[in-house]
Amino acid sequence: MTYDLVIRGGTVVDGTRLPRLRADVGITDGKVAKIGRIGPGEGAKELDATGLVVAPGFVDLHTHYDAQIHWDPYCTVSGWHGVTSLVLGNCGFGFAPVKPQDRDRALLMMTRTEQIPFNTMKAGMPWAWETFPEWLDNLQRIPKGVNCVSYVPVSPLMVYVMGMEAAKSRPATPAEQREMQRLLHEAMDAGACGFSVQRLGANSLQADHDGTPMPTDCMADEDVLALADVLCERDEGFIQITQAQAGNPVTASPEEIAKDKQFLETLAERSQRPVLHNAIAVVDAYPDSHKKSIEWLHDCNARGLRIYGQGATGRIWFEYTFEDWNLYDFSPPWNHATQGTHEEKLAKLSDPAIRRAMKDDYPNFMTVGTGGALETITVKEAEGNLAGYVGRTIGEIAETEGKHVVDAILDIAVAGDLKPLFKTDSAGPSLTNPKAVSEMISDPYMMAGVSDGGAHTKFFSAGSYTTDLLIWLVRESQTLSLEEAHYHLSYLPAQAAGFLDRGYLRAGAPADIVVYDLENLKIVPEGGHEVVQDYPAGEWRRVQKAEGYRWILVNGEVTFEDGEATGATPGQLLRNREIAETTLGLAAGG
Repeated sequence: MTYDLVIRGGTVVDGTRLPRLRADVGITDGKVAKIGRIGPGEGAKELDATGLVVAPGFVDLHTHYDAQIHWDPYCTVSGWHGVTSLVLGNCGFGFAPVKPQDRDRALLMMTRTEQIPFNTMKAGMPWAWETFPEWLDNLQRIPKGVNCVSYVPVSPLMVYVMGMEAAKSRPATPAEQREMQRLLHEAMDAGACGFSVQRLGANSLQADHDGTPMPTDCMADEDVLALADVLCERDEGFIQITQAQAGNPVTASPEEIAKDKQFLETLAERSQRPVLHNAIAVVDAYPDSHKKSIEWLHDCNARGLRIYGQGATGRIWFEYTFEDWNLYDFSPPWNHATQGTHEEKLAKLSDPAIRRAMKDDYPNFMTVGTGGALETITVKEAEGNLAGYVGRTIGEIAETEGKHVVDAILDIAVAGDLKPLFKTDSAGPSLTNPKAVSEMISDPYMMAGVSDGGAHTKFFSAGSYTTDLLIWLVRESQTLSLEEAHYHLSYLPAQAAGFLDRGYLRAGAPADIVVYDLENLKIVPEGGHEVVQDYPAGEWRRVQKAEGYRWILVNGEVTFEDGEATGATPGQLLRNREIAETTLGLAAGG
């Protein structure tokens, strides 16, 4: 037998937690045809994987490439780091359904909450749809170097039916509920994988462009549950939800946490479908937080409530200036002070009364998601008479100058016209204990990674979480086995997202494959970001690339070789029902 491609002599880790083995992988018509010994010359093309790991491509469940996929078919940063399949439309944010007159407003909603530049989206995303089915048809047409599915994002759905003002200020009427249900049915018929929603309350960590909550942040419980009824009726799809009505899940009171968990349980009960809870993290200051969350997941599943956690596993840090920074938005005084034009921000950040309020609320935001205490933040870049601060921490500067840490960082920012660059500690308030992170991610109800790929582009680059997990937990600390890592990077998220025929290597499965050198795997640059000006409208972003991935394949075609894109775009839109039909055929041996 002749194969289109043979990957020869690698260490195969199939994604299912079965022990690794040395084997050849034969690929025909974009699918794995054989794993085992393949004779010499049986491949029309051969790749020598001696000494390399051969594993299923990674599945990234939490991305915001909805705009970027139109100008970057590989969805980098994720594509550089072995991701071959991903989910769009997370957190309830996206671009369908949207009426033509509301397009600019829909773009504005992504500028602060996900920090994607308005002009970039406007220039790079040719808007050729209104409804969700038309959105999927658009995704089907455009060239893709990765596979994708899409949630129905609930914020645009609410605005489409209710209008922006009503969506932000009141519950839906019974007629509006029915219309949202109808549109969700229509989207599921077209191939949506479910729906997504962010509910972070009035003081949302991820706010709208004007600092107000996103439409779903204060969405009525019953309006969310009405959408869950649709999935229950259809017996298909799943739900991604970020639920923390107090604004911050780590510092919320026990009563607030209990209320959030009770709603998630009700959501799982009403929908009778899997619920993906974002996010769970190991936080040094709250060492029992993730353990309690995992215990709760076990209790839920024991009662038949299919709730899964998505774990924050990547060692990330933020690099930011006060020109763009917004991740203190759940603090009302910090939200207020960082809103407005450049001149307005300068004035507010200099105002003694506003600073007093910021200092009073300072203890509330030294938590996960914000980069930790200001004392640990370093001045990375500053010019002129501020250059002497470079390399020093804000805590050191505050102590030396006899200032509150809030005054110390804001004095530098204002004196530098908001241009000084600050860098958080490499791990912020969490992710310093590889043993604890490995224990968290090894749990059967936990999935790896919250990449936010395509978002927060001027602050950080968490799309590298796949590479970091392999380096940190498998190679360096040896607290996670290679088999366990690939199960949580590929198989489990694929099954949760409905990529039922992907996330593992076996005969008949699509050939989404990473071939890499574990000993030489690295993130580039190490400990920092590269600034690249590759966005439409001349915009820039911070990125981290990868070394050590010899080949990345999507549907049997090489999309990256030694970190360079090949130009191939074999990625597919995976519509929900088509996935189910494909999986049935695979199970039957077809």
